[in-house]
Amino acid sequence: MNEEERSAMVANMVHCKTMGEKAYDDMYEAHSFGDANCCYRDAKDFFYEAIRLAGELGLAEEGESLSKRLEHIKGVFRSQFVQ
Repeated sequence: MNEEERSAMVANMVHCKTMGEKAYDDMYEAHSFGDANCCYRDAKDFFYEAIRLAGELGLAEEGESLSKRLEHIKGVFRSQFVQ
């Protein structure tokens, strides 16, 4: 992969992380369990993609950090939003 492709992948990884955090924040603003669940699903999808990109880029520490953040989000959802 050339430098331009790598830069695009890094930008995409950062975008996914940002969107995952936004979806997590939106969980708290949800007006129903169904809405919160949709936000949770979005957060997971964005973080999974960011983790995948970190792996492809060889950014092991970033991938680990993203994985830990995802586990935190899962724990919060399960403790605060599950009916």
